[in-house]
Amino acid sequence: MRVLVADDERLLADTVAEGLRRLSMAVDVCYDGDGALERIGVNRYDVAVLDRDMPGHTGDEVCRSLAGSDAGTRVLLLTAAAGIRDRVEGLGLGADDYLTKPFAFAELVARVQALGRRSAPAVPPVLEQHGVLLDVARHAVTRDGQPLNLSPKEFAVLHVLMRADGQVVSAEDLLEQAWDEFADPFTNAVRVTVMTLRKKLGQPAVIHTVPKAGYRLGGPE
Repeated sequence: MRVLVADDERLLADTVAEGLRRLSMAVDVCYDGDGALERIGVNRYDVAVLDRDMPGHTGDEVCRSLAGSDAGTRVLLLTAAAGIRDRVEGLGLGADDYLTKPFAFAELVARVQALGRRSAPAVPPVLEQHGVLLDVARHAVTRDGQPLNLSPKEFAVLHVLMRADGQVVSAEDLLEQAWDEFADPFTNAVRVTVMTLRKKLGQPAVIHTVPKAGYRLGGPE
């Protein structure tokens, strides 16, 4: 899942981003509405977490822009305004959810994950293919009932491949969906991560390389 976090409270934005990254999400961060609009013009996000009161373009304006586009990005608005009228107004802008400050990080995570499942195409919270079970909420993976200790990036790559449901995913798409905006497009990070993921998943292999195309998840060939 790729997430945009936009909040002019830098410490809060950075803390939220770091927490989401530990759960294998690719997270881009900015501190004003102008930066948020710039990023959504370049990248596709599953979820955008927006502070309503940002300098420049407000979170409301960014939300309205996303709601009027075909990006399919789900929006979670953050605000200190806790009144019913404020919540109704925020949802009326096109937001999918609304969370007031201060908030519990666990609740924010649950809401982001729920919104991610509603992104297009919709994805169930638990994926199971070829003996591999991936539980997004618990951040856990098993194969044939045996737990696997995956790194955040390995988990993210496996999640993307399982969401593709047997379709080929290019290295570029993996880089786009599992890494953030600072990823080097010329890096071998995708190849190395797939290699270590294959090793941890064991035999028979379920991740297959499609020459000059990318990778796919499937049964033994």
